[in-house]
Amino acid sequence: MKRIFAMLISLLLTASLLTACGGQTGLQDGYYTAQASAFSHGWKEYITILVKGGSIVSVEYNAENASGFIKSWDNAYMQNMLHSNGTYPNEYTRNYANQLLEKQGEGSIDAITGASSSHASFQILAQAVLEQARKGDSSIAVVDTAH
Repeated sequence: MKRIFAMLISLLLTASLLTACGGQTGLQDGYYTAQASAFSHGWKEYITILVKGGSIVSVEYNAENASGFIKSWDNAYMQNMLHSNGTYPNEYTRNYANQLLEKQGEGSIDAITGASSSHASFQILAQAVLEQARKGDSSIAVVDTAH
């Protein structure tokens, strides 16, 4: 009985150490970015994450045009997309980013109706940025998000 108890304590300690070190995600502390290799409909999407203590603590997902203007700031685009798709960049980018933050890169990201193209791009970019964080490579990962 003492042996079983000792094994349980050992397992609990190991589990708590893994959690304290960022779990099994193996993410290294730092800022990491993945961006699309090309513009799509005038926008180039990107994800930037901040990892501290082996955990993702901040996620930014957005897109910029050739002049560097951020898609979520484009009110005219927002109004057009809201009326035609039922969502808009400032809504779905925050939703997808929050899901990545909450799930810490584990599990799937639920799509938002009206933003399925961005959902597909987000998933590709998320995998690339997580790989950068696992390697500790802070260079910008440029990935093909065409779908």
